[in-house]
Amino acid sequence: MAIEVKHFFDPATSTITYVVHDPKSRDAVVIDPVWDYDPAASKLSNKSSEAVLAYIKEQNLAPRMILETHVHADHVTGAQFFKERFPEAPLCIGERITTVQKIWRDMYDLDAKTDIQGKVFDRLLKEHEVVQAGTLQFKVFFTPGHTPACSSYLFEDALFTGDALFMPDSGTGRCDFPGGSAKDLYNSITTKIYSLPETTRIFVCHDYQPGGREFMCQTSVGDEKKSNIQLNGTTSEEQYIEFRTKRDATLATPKLLLPSLQINIRAGRLPEADSQGKRFLKIPVID
Repeated sequence: MAIEVKHFFDPATSTITYVVHDPKSRDAVVIDPVWDYDPAASKLSNKSSEAVLAYIKEQNLAPRMILETHVHADHVTGAQFFKERFPEAPLCIGERITTVQKIWRDMYDLDAKTDIQGKVFDRLLKEHEVVQAGTLQFKVFFTPGHTPACSSYLFEDALFTGDALFMPDSGTGRCDFPGGSAKDLYNSITTKIYSLPETTRIFVCHDYQPGGREFMCQTSVGDEKKSNIQLNGTTSEEQYIEFRTKRDATLATPKLLLPSLQINIRAGRLPEADSQGKRFLKIPVID
């Protein structure tokens, strides 16, 4: 079986959603979907997810699973859009999600009823687990560093790395969020991703198009080891940690961090409505 991979780029957040499918059975997996959020109006819309759904219908695909590589801090997940339309497709994420749920529940002082045991997801995936999604099969690699609960998924020769690794001219994910670790990300990339065959295709979760170049989303283990500007095959752990620490200190907070994390640790569900049917997100004030 040779899988097919279709990408969908959201320019507002530079996020890439993927649909992986088996061309014979038409079984499919949706990876890292987007729920569009306008922070100025605090309004949500489904434009990005509707484009993915249109492709699924056009290709007569049967989604067998919805996958999250991690809890995103730069966009709201569209997982529930697909869960509502394909209720038999389990929503899955790495089992270390519970660590991230607790960190952000406490950071936002959310209600004690807010799940920190991963129960809002249908299935928590284990390290090195081989998962069947209809006729599709993939292997789970825990690749922490950007967050403590990041996972990468290997379908045949195609690895979906989330925010661990970007295109060679963009480097790697930041490591300054609570629970993040440059040391952990170095180990995730060098001992797991870079240990795969050099021909392994890598599909990244974001493309920031440095220098205004054209959009790209596919690279390879060989290309990353040769050309990644932050962590190539010869970069030492000390060099990477020093670079990543200095670099992260200069980065602005993602503009959708405050709303996205509160929703994403709930697997894309909004907070419960009040007595008047209104829903509210918390915005901590840092003085």
